[in-house]
Amino acid sequence: MLSDNILELLKNEIPFAEYDRYIRQLSYNEKESKSDTIIFNVPNVLVLNWVKTKYTEKLSHLFEQETGMKHSVKFVLKNKTTSSKKSSPSDEGDKNRGSRNSILNPSYSFDSFVVGASNNYAYTVAKAAAAKPGVVYNPVFIYGPTGIGKTHLIHAIGNYAQNQGKIVIYVTSEQFMNDYTHHLMMKTMDRFREKYRKCDFLLIDDIQFFSNKIQTQEEFFHTFNELHTVKKQIILTSDKPPKMIDGIEERLKSRFEWGLLADIGYPELETKIAIINKKCQLDGVDLSGDIVDYIASNMGDNIREIESAIINLNAYAMLMRQKITLDFAKNVMREQIKERHKNVTLENIILMVSKEMNIKPSEIKSKKRSTNIVEARRIGIYLARNLTPNSMPSLASFFGMKDHTAVSHNMKKINELIKTDEKFRLKLDELQNKILSKGE
Repeated sequence: MLSDNILELLKNEIPFAEYDRYIRQLSYNEKESKSDTIIFNVPNVLVLNWVKTKYTEKLSHLFEQETGMKHSVKFVLKNKTTSSKKSSPSDEGDKNRGSRNSILNPSYSFDSFVVGASNNYAYTVAKAAAAKPGVVYNPVFIYGPTGIGKTHLIHAIGNYAQNQGKIVIYVTSEQFMNDYTHHLMMKTMDRFREKYRKCDFLLIDDIQFFSNKIQTQEEFFHTFNELHTVKKQIILTSDKPPKMIDGIEERLKSRFEWGLLADIGYPELETKIAIINKKCQLDGVDLSGDIVDYIASNMGDNIREIESAIINLNAYAMLMRQKITLDFAKNVMREQIKERHKNVTLENIILMVSKEMNIKPSEIKSKKRSTNIVEARRIGIYLARNLTPNSMPSLASFFGMKDHTAVSHNMKKINELIKTDEKFRLKLDELQNKILSKGE
């Protein structure tokens, strides 16, 4: 069948993960298709929005290449038909109220979000707000450092709501400001207000960039009040809590705190490992446990950077036609890891180890032989050897040891413990990551 041939051609031109996740769910609607119009059925709104945005033109071009004729490609939800005079395939996205106004990433769902101690609270709040908009918490203000899951959560809320038939507006703060400026110049502010005040969910990412934008803040203040009065859900994200955002009017800060503040912290090592495994599962990347542990321990806490590292690693392996081993991964990621290590000092390491193990920094470099001090000293030596360019003789001098053989002996003891004690290894990895994070 022609449609099968076209989808097979598309399969060869896009990432397999996208094909498997979205395109595979398309089914050709032979009954409703016409000589110049190709209709595909899709199972839900999320898939509809994604394929309509990303692949309409591509599929149309492929059909034209194969047949020599121009075809209009359209997508319809299953159990919907095009025979009704009240609607057409091109209107299906509009019938699922609000999808025309938001480009949400359908892969960002609650199911694909890895929950750990650092983000469990924000995740729980987000799910509650999505399920009972304008009732449970309004607004919801999610804050935390860059790249740790805020955008994933806000998209998950939007995707859930759209799937429930709600009107969802998702924009970044920059998009909101640009939209406002455009309508102001065109003297079409009535359209702007119609768009942002006639929705069920208003989701704005990175609200901190409203800072010092007085006119934008004024307009958003009235939009916020309008939506809140009629119990429409407002979700905002930022890199810091409202009180710490400079350049935002106090009346807006006050409103941001009307509902619930939910912070996301840096993920702990176990959560990072789970996130990497989830990413590999979704993208069809095969990494062994030791490679996953290496990435989690050495790539910092920015989830976007971790995901990028996995994509780059897999792409490089495919280009080189080589299996991904630990040595291969270390070689490919060498520059990224080196960049993170360059600001780490021996003093950083001593201070962090002493803090975590509740002993004085001076005791680590002393001659004391109590069990906890010996363990702290060995950990300090191991981390210094792995995170700094210092030679063993220079480390021996720093830690007050006789010579490099003492450093070598301590390294041997730690490596033996790493092999036999999984709990200790994870503790060591987490400590290493804290040191790297402080050095950035």
